[in-house]
Amino acid sequence: MKELTKAEEQVMQIVWDLKETNVRDAIACFPDPKPAYTTVATVMNALVKKGFVNKIAQGKSHVFSVKIPKEDYSGYKAGALVTNYFNGSFSRMASFFAKDNKLSIQELEEMIEIAKREINKEK
Repeated sequence: MKELTKAEEQVMQIVWDLKETNVRDAIACFPDPKPAYTTVATVMNALVKKGFVNKIAQGKSHVFSVKIPKEDYSGYKAGALVTNYFNGSFSRMASFFAKDNKLSIQELEEMIEIAKREINKEK
């Protein structure tokens, strides 16, 4: 899977939220000051080229829809984070967040329970 730039990720968050959108509706979701139409259109086309969205002609404009679900990209990014910064060790990552971000024991236990449920789903 390809990495998204910051601008691509910003636009992709909107596409994920809306499921499908045109450029004008996506721009409406940005806070002020809104980006230029051409900027968002360029980013949308980059997302098409990277395979993250579908582009369908609709009249004189185009509708962009989700091709790669947010959960898939989130999993990819989380895996890259663990691999690149914690030597592939989830426990090192959990330890880091527990120490530096002051996660509570309850939050750590919730993480363990979620991990157990996901592992059991795979079996």
